[in-house]
Amino acid sequence: MTFTFRPLDALEDAELLHGWVTHPKAAFWMMQDATLVDVERAYMEIAADEHHHALLGLKDGEPSFLMEYYDPRHRELVGLYEPLPGDVGMHFLTPATDTPVHGFTKAVITAVLARLFEDPGARRVVVEPDVANTAVQRLNEAVGFVAERAIQKPEKKALLSFCTRERFLAATGVAV
Repeated sequence: MTFTFRPLDALEDAELLHGWVTHPKAAFWMMQDATLVDVERAYMEIAADEHHHALLGLKDGEPSFLMEYYDPRHRELVGLYEPLPGDVGMHFLTPATDTPVHGFTKAVITAVLARLFEDPGARRVVVEPDVANTAVQRLNEAVGFVAERAIQKPEKKALLSFCTRERFLAATGVAV
């Protein structure tokens, strides 16, 4: 599968995102009760933040998933681990669908990591999924992430995990 990316437009894309982030499948996104205005506001804050970015992943020109990346020295993980030069934090969300495509989510995370590693300064991708989200932990492992330890974030207990460019290549065969 081939994907392209475009910057998320907080106002134009809010309705689409609202449906994605409030769906029961997106419980780990922690926006179940968000209103449309809440979603607009959250993504306007990201758009204004030099250390946090949101992109829409497109398949055949249609929005198919959400990707966020951030500088863990300034967002999400401040004080929870010692970041190394070249660390980049990442979140991704595939929306619920009535017609799942086998391998889609793995293709998405592979594309997201390839996109991040296109930046020569990105040395390691950092994720912090909820410790209860075993499905994403298995997916992370399949593309090269190694779990380091559980950490307590304000909103959840998370599994701090890392993926280097080399581990990504070894796991997926994708050279970036």
